[in-house]
Amino acid sequence: MFLPKYPDNPTPQPTHAPADPAPARRPALPSVSLDQKTVAAVLVGGVVLTALLAAVAVTAISVAVAAGVLRSLLRDHHHRR
Repeated sequence: MFLPKYPDNPTPQPTHAPADPAPARRPALPSVSLDQKTVAAVLVGGVVLTALLAAVAVTAISVAVAAGVLRSLLRDHHHRR
């Protein structure tokens, strides 16, 4: 039922020969040489940036918690008056 139906005598598809027999050449990409010092510098830079981002995130969380505690203390202080 769901099987494809193939023709009994398939007709061959015409092949078109390219007008220019020379193969198409892709432009050469610039060669990039990486030595061990460059790779090490990139890895160290990535580690340092990741550590700085983590430090900023921890600081932001700490400030948010401190602000919440101070707000709660000030609210309790105002209610007691």
